Amino acid sequence: MTKCDDISIETGRLLVRTLSMKDKEAFYKYRSMPEVYKYQSMRPKNISEIEEFIKKNANAHLNMPDTWLQLAVCLKEGQMIGDIGIHFIDDKYQIEIGYTLSPEYQGMGFAAEAVKAIIDYAFNELKKYRIIASVDPDNLSSVKLLERIGFRKEAHFIKSYRMNDKWYDDCVYAILKDEWKTED
Repeated sequence: MTKCDDISIETGRLLVRTLSMKDKEAFYKYRSMPEVYKYQSMRPKNISEIEEFIKKNANAHLNMPDTWLQLAVCLKEGQMIGDIGIHFIDDKYQIEIGYTLSPEYQGMGFAAEAVKAIIDYAFNELKKYRIIASVDPDNLSSVKLLERIGFRKEAHFIKSYRMNDKWYDDCVYAILKDEWKTED
């Protein structure tokens, strides 16, 4: 098993790396915004919850089934602007991804750039075969991003999960390694 404390992926404008304690204030700042957690179960009430989350994340291992790893999405200058989660569904073939970007950095292509980097990493370095993303169908920005980068919709589950005493729909999008077109 490989510990996840040294993941570092560079893109043209970003650095995607393992989330660490130095990120706690930035992570808490945007993750505690109602417009950010509207479609997510993570709704931190205080910085202590974030610290516990980061401590647990520090113990994550690559390819351990049913493990989540959270990565920080940072500008090259170092400022954290979002995060990407990787859920290791099984030990070899599949992962699920989720992504969150601070509102002030949305609409600039950063989310697509970071997600593409993670897809490349998953297919080429981790040797995964299939990547899925679960999204609320009302989260149109997220749906458009997935479709724009090549994911296909595989399912739309009606009121399939419960969060905060309310039922929500869930759509599953996926892409296979042989469908992914690495961009230059």
